Parts: sequence; C-alpha cells; structure tokens
Amino acid sequence: MSVFETESKIIITCNKRLSPYLQHEVEALGFTPDRVFQTGIELTATVNDCIALNLNLRCASQVLYLLQSFTAADPTELYDNLVKIEWEKYIDFTGYFSVTSNVNNEHILTPLFANVKVKDAIVDRIKSVKGIRPNSGADANKTVIHLYWQDDKAEIFLDTSGETLAKHSYRKIPGKAPMLEALAASTIMATHWDKASTFINPMCGSGTLAIEAALLATDKCPGLFRMNYGFMHIMGYDEQVFFVERRKLKDKSKKELSFKIIATDISEDAVDIAQKNARTAGVEHLIDFAVCDFEETEVPEEPGIVMFNPEYGERLGVHTKLEITYKRMGDFLKKKCLGYRGYVFTGNPDLAKKIGLKASRKIEFYNGKLDCRLFEYELYEGTKREPRD
Repeated sequence: MSVFETESKIIITCNKRLSPYLQHEVEALGFTPDRVFQTGIELTATVNDCIALNLNLRCASQVLYLLQSFTAADPTELYDNLVKIEWEKYIDFTGYFSVTSNVNNEHILTPLFANVKVKDAIVDRIKSVKGIRPNSGADANKTVIHLYWQDDKAEIFLDTSGETLAKHSYRKIPGKAPMLEALAASTIMATHWDKASTFINPMCGSGTLAIEAALLATDKCPGLFRMNYGFMHIMGYDEQVFFVERRKLKDKSKKELSFKIIATDISEDAVDIAQKNARTAGVEHLIDFAVCDFEETEVPEEPGIVMFNPEYGERLGVHTKLEITYKRMGDFLKKKCLGYRGYVFTGNPDLAKKIGLKASRKIEFYNGKLDCRLFEYELYEGTKREPRD
C-alpha cells in the first residue's frame, strides 16, 4: 500500500516556543497529537493527511512522514540501512531530490557529510534497480528526504512540505527586519483575539501582523498562496486529493469583515510595501492603511486589541531614541486605547520597562535566536488615574 494511504509517525516541526499554537491548529483540524514538544508535534497519519496539514497550518515549518527507524553507530551503518529502502517506490528515477538533516553523531563533523551519505545510498539503490540515477542537489522544490540522527538512533522521513511552511508565500517584498509569518500568526493567537473586533497595528512595517490578522479573521489559510509542496513529488501522488483540499480552503474563507483592521507607519515606503503584500494576500480591502506617526493612529470606539512590534535595539545598552519611543508607546496605550488590550512584542526587556505599564502577561517567544516577550496590558478605564486633591 502507498504511503499516501498508510499511517506512520508524523513529525510537524515549528520554531521554538510555537508548539502550543501549532497544537491548537492541529487539534482544530481533527488530529490528536501523540506528543507535543518544544519545537513540534508528533501524531499518526498518512501522507494524504499531510496534504491537509500542509495547506492549513500557519505555525508549522515542516510536515515529516516517517519511512523507517533503525540503529546506526557510524556513516557506514547509516548507508547500509538506507540502501535497503525501496527508494524507487518514492522517488522517480527521472526526477530530482534533496536531503536535509538534523544530526548529532560523534562521527559527523558537518551535517553535509551525513546528507551526502543519504544521497549516495538513494542514488545507488535506484541505479541498481532502474539502471539510471535521479538528479540531486540543494533545492527543496521537488522530493525532499530528511534524516534525523541522534547518537546511534536514526529516522528517515519524507518531507511532505519541501520549502518551509513558516513563510506564507504572500510577502513578495519583505521590508526592513520583517517578522516571520508563522511567528506573527502565533503571537496573534497568543492574544486570544476573538477575530471579530478591532485590530490595530501601529508601526506596521511590511504589514505582516495586520495581514496575518486579516487572514485569521477571514479563515484564509496559507495553502491558498502556494502551488508546490514536497508531497507532489512523491511517487503515487494524486493531484485530485490536493485540489479537493484546496477547494475546502476556498469555500470556508470569508470575503468581508464587520470590523476594522488598522495598520499605520510613519514611513511611506513601509506602508506602500505593506499594501502590496496585503494585495498579494487578497486582504488589502480589509485593512485601513495610513501614513502617520503611531500616536496619530485611528482608535475606534469599539474596543479590540492594539499590537506593536517595534525595534528592539541592541540587547545590551539601550538607545536613548528607542527609550523615548517605548515611553510614547506606553502613553499612547494608556491615554488613547482605554478599553482595549495592548501588546508589545520585543526582545529588549530594558526597553519594555520604559513603557511604564504593568504587564498582565509576559508570553515567551523567540525571534530567530533572540529571546523575546509579548507583553500584554489590560487597558482598563482606571489605568488613567486622576491625581488626588
């Protein structure tokens, strides 16, 4: 039976600290995780199930389907196990494949060496059966094989995603220091926003937070923006399964919203980039863009959330200019956003202190390798206190 109908262990990877939000997505799709860990989720499913996962997930990076587990103390033993796998059932001998890996073995000084051993085993196996070898290289746009090898325990996977899912394919112009789309979606999920009330994103930059908010509110999934995945290049792929899943995405997505999503930036170039990215995502008409200082951002009476992703500056040594900006952000939140919930995402705790508000929650994230926090502020009417007589 084909891997498309055969259940096996699935590992869905994500960036560190995103797994709680990934778990919520996976369960909402009707899957039950077998295990949740810091950088992913394990469950049991088929490659056809992986098609639905790839198209729907916002917080994931890769969806990996386990082919085989084995013991391998060194590269020779790794090769000997891999060359026995019937690769001709998965990879077209006239096709192309690439290899990725996560390796921690005393005999491997660089993952590239492990990748070469995997590639050699696959090529030698297919050549022995078919008399011709497939092409291979670094591009992840065809069949992708993933090796997970820790000490003497090895697992070999079909990477059903190929290129990462963490980028949602609508952002053609990244802008300055953009937030990864998977991270942006996760931070919005962390706010528990109801997707039915005002969402304000001052200092919007390339617009990722506002666009992800619009996509969440309209239930538009990343699979609507992408037409190439790793599963499409595995032998036995039925494109009808993909098109049926994609049709489901189209049918459930909304076209209009009954509330405002507002995105502003003082940079005209940034707002122009944000509008172009929103247009590619099909949500430009749902976002009110404006060029202005963040203090001049429109704040509707109907409350919701206000979300900042300002510059962090250097981890050590706080810049005076940014100190002033963070203080102004605090003033804006407590004077103009009463009744809202405010959020500031930053990797600089010293600057966060300049906001001058007490955080009700500090939610942990990473932005790349930088330890970050999403600070939550409950902006009650009583936040703005009048001085006593």
